[in-house]
Amino acid sequence: MNILKSFFVCGLLAILISCGNSGNKEEQSTATLANEAAKGGQIEFAESVFDFGQVKEGEVVEHEYTYTNTGTAPVILSQVSASCGCTTPSYTQTPVLPGKSGEIKVSFDSNGQVGTQQKIVTIVSNADNRVTTIQLKGEVLPK
Repeated sequence: MNILKSFFVCGLLAILISCGNSGNKEEQSTATLANEAAKGGQIEFAESVFDFGQVKEGEVVEHEYTYTNTGTAPVILSQVSASCGCTTPSYTQTPVLPGKSGEIKVSFDSNGQVGTQQKIVTIVSNADNRVTTIQLKGEVLPK
């Protein structure tokens, strides 16, 4: 009788374990497909560094960086952040299809920023090059 119970418990465990693995494989397959679908986008900037030259302290410098999706899947920017609070980025919120372009506008407030400046904006996306940067640099002259 104990042997019969042992076989029953082992059989039940085998069924439960195989069901659990089946679900994991399906989740893994779904995750793999999602990752593959996200791959293929590629961000390429027309210019990744903008030198604004010299400005007087207190002036606001604005520049628009244009990028093209040179890949095969849509690119979505998930985060665009600046290295300092004096620099404010805004960017294309909609997916950029292959062959199409998007933009990132950067505004730099030079108030209190005298001297040589190099501001870095970090872009996080679903593209193959997931993290990329652009730069704004120049010199702020005192008032």
